[in-house]
Amino acid sequence: MTDQILTELKLPYPDGSERRVRVYTPHRMPGQEFPVIYMTDGCNLFDEETSSFGCWHTREAVWEEQKTTGRAAVIVGIHNDGDIERANELTPKSIGRVLCPDEYKQELNPTGEVFADFVINTVMPVIEKYFPVKTGRENTAFCGSSMGGLMAFFAALNRPDVYSFAGVFSPAFQVYPIEDIKNWIIGKLRPDMPYLYIYTGAGDELEKQIFDRTEAVYDFLVECYPPDKHSEVVVPENKHHESAWEPIFKDFLHTFLSKTP
Repeated sequence: MTDQILTELKLPYPDGSERRVRVYTPHRMPGQEFPVIYMTDGCNLFDEETSSFGCWHTREAVWEEQKTTGRAAVIVGIHNDGDIERANELTPKSIGRVLCPDEYKQELNPTGEVFADFVINTVMPVIEKYFPVKTGRENTAFCGSSMGGLMAFFAALNRPDVYSFAGVFSPAFQVYPIEDIKNWIIGKLRPDMPYLYIYTGAGDELEKQIFDRTEAVYDFLVECYPPDKHSEVVVPENKHHESAWEPIFKDFLHTFLSKTP
């Protein structure tokens, strides 16, 4: 059995810079391939040393799932650095009019479509060529939190031909008017939609804002989205923090892998 490996890559971003991408490959038998989860905020996924605010411990989650069920996934963590830079590249412009959150103290310049295209056109070809991943939408998920949760939601609905699953954790839906979000969703509906695993807490001021808007979006999804393609987890006492997303990721991982072929 091949040992688990964490590989660091530097890939060219469309603005001319290099983007750090880290790839976790679980224990595997020779020739074995796994489903793959693309994730934002790669600095917070694998270890405390590189994390800015806390660690999701995704390696441990995959190892635990593999020991328990025999299923595992490759985790691709794409780094997003800087507050306003991160917010810009994880905020899609096409969803609607952007309402700048107070914490950024300046207007956003949304470039989320550039980031989403970077994942598909630059990151995915490298991962599928050099790492033991199963290809095809049914084996491919996108996951993120906060602005990253918004990006996961956008990426999956915008390209359901690429992703069959999205982990939408504490999504920053409040950056758009609710009617803009609804109209955008309606414009994306088609027969084969991705599964949306949506989570929110409500344990601090920011997470309460996210909870209120997420509930409004989820209520709308219940009305218009395929009923077998969404679920919601709400933990009211949880704050907006990696320590809240870490245990939820374990359930997301299990749910995704249980639905892959």
